[in-house]
Amino acid sequence: MAVATRPNEPSLRQRVSDAEWRMRVDLAAFYRLVAHYRMTDRTETHISAAVPDQPGAFLINPHGMLFHEVAASSLIKIDLDGNVLLDSGWPVNKAGFIIHSAVHEARKDVRCVAHTHTRAGMAVSAMACGLLPINQHALRFYNRIGYHDFEGLAVDMAERRSLARDLGQHKAMIMRNHGLLAAGGSVAEAFNLIVYLERCCEAQVDAMAARTELVTPSPEVCERTARQFEKELVPERDWKAHLRLLDGLDPSYAS
Repeated sequence: MAVATRPNEPSLRQRVSDAEWRMRVDLAAFYRLVAHYRMTDRTETHISAAVPDQPGAFLINPHGMLFHEVAASSLIKIDLDGNVLLDSGWPVNKAGFIIHSAVHEARKDVRCVAHTHTRAGMAVSAMACGLLPINQHALRFYNRIGYHDFEGLAVDMAERRSLARDLGQHKAMIMRNHGLLAAGGSVAEAFNLIVYLERCCEAQVDAMAARTELVTPSPEVCERTARQFEKELVPERDWKAHLRLLDGLDPSYAS
């Protein structure tokens, strides 16, 4: 849903840098793809991206807009203190600001953060065992995922410290009794992380529901596989394919 401009007013595309606009298009695509894969929680989760040429600023969704409606021009630009730098006429989700500002402030290597409340993600977030290394996708996260204990609704600025601490240098985190979080060095990487983390949770719920003994590879194989993922993965290849998918379904995300 693109934001309307007044007569003779420059469009948002004309008011932001080329780098910011490209990030806006990619982030809007991320929102549309999360909707496409049915990973939304109505309007209550959020994805953010750092503005490339404006340190301390990031883009986030308008609170109340469904993910399939989000477009490049509807995203809100805010800073790490919550100040709105470029408005779209919609409010910012307070929990979204707390969670995303915590990561963007602590991790300058992170360009995109995704947080979801999916059925499988919430289920695994409540399991004392956490994410189990029981399939190839899960081995990607072997000893490479953080855990953050539930502290109530994420609306307290003080929680930013524990969120950053528990994520540490990981690129993924399970927020206990809450949901999932992915932090990528690019939009493509964050999308790849959250989609596969979700798939791991779905597989784990299914496997545990079968009530049979589960097979787990040795710690040596788990570590070797995790390192293979770090070397072999090319998130940008998968991302380009998904942009082609969106272009065929509804290219308005880029407006």
